[in-house]
Amino acid sequence: MAEEMMEMQQMTYDVSKLEGVDKAAILLLSLSEEDAAQILKHLEPKQVQKLGQAMAQIDDMTQPKITAVHKHFIEEIQNYSTIGFQSQDFVKRALTAALGEDKAANLIDQILMGTGAKGLDSLKWMDSKQVASIIRNEHPQIQTIVLSYLEAEQSAEILSQFPEKVRLDLMMRVANLEEVQPAALQELNEIMEKQFAGQAGTQAAKMGGLKSAADIMNYLDTNIEGQLMDAIREQDEEMSQQIQDLMFVFDNLADVDDRAIQSILREVQQDSLLKAIKGADEELRAKITNNMSKRAAEMLLDDLEALGPVRISEVETAQKEILSVARRLADAGEIMLGGGGGEEFL
Repeated sequence: MAEEMMEMQQMTYDVSKLEGVDKAAILLLSLSEEDAAQILKHLEPKQVQKLGQAMAQIDDMTQPKITAVHKHFIEEIQNYSTIGFQSQDFVKRALTAALGEDKAANLIDQILMGTGAKGLDSLKWMDSKQVASIIRNEHPQIQTIVLSYLEAEQSAEILSQFPEKVRLDLMMRVANLEEVQPAALQELNEIMEKQFAGQAGTQAAKMGGLKSAADIMNYLDTNIEGQLMDAIREQDEEMSQQIQDLMFVFDNLADVDDRAIQSILREVQQDSLLKAIKGADEELRAKITNNMSKRAAEMLLDDLEALGPVRISEVETAQKEILSVARRLADAGEIMLGGGGGEEFL
């Protein structure tokens, strides 16, 4: 048994099996509490929650796994060792290697720009039920500003705490909101600051709008989202269509799981696919070709290279056709889109 344990300890762990958040969690658990806290305090609330959850769920901190994560981190750092430890580029790349691009982005901005949670930002750290309780008796316009200001996922959780009639009123207000006078936003920011700490900062006055409403809708429970969309449609059919169009756009396909992409591709005409990816970025193109056979992918890329200029209207039409297929499959329960907030298949 002792020999078997020794062999297990000497085994090399495949770090590619780990998600970025898991690697970050292991890295933080390897640090002292003080050092880990220094990193965590710069993260956004949702990042802290996800990273904290990942740290709490790790129950197999074997030495091979820890060593593999450390080795991977050091190898990534060494790729940029010629930049110098005082360089901002080094800081960006080091943090990206440690946490991954998504997790590192906000941390990099806050470290290099010196930003932090202030005023309204303090609401981001609260439980959604607590925020809903705080703003429940406020004027609907204040509730609208708060929902527009916070991240869509948290706003959806807050909105879910309100009665159906109130949800409809607030979502209509969010969709119609275009900007808030700086003085009014500053006053609200100062009120929150006095209640929860921090100093008021300069805030952008533009917020809300159809995209904000669509983002919040993306994170709502399916039943609530359906009821709310029907209610919006009854009051303003054009607005409901605009929100629905914004809830899932072509670029969002990059976030859809591979099985869903394969299902969509089976339903799409080659000509439409060719025109659609003409206007897609490299990430989405790779997502699509990676879910095709090697031969089919090579033919598609060859056709794309040979394709001449295509009108933007044709590209948009082709993309809408593919989105129509995606939505039809999603409505039939064959795939899940989610727009960034949906659950994954089991």
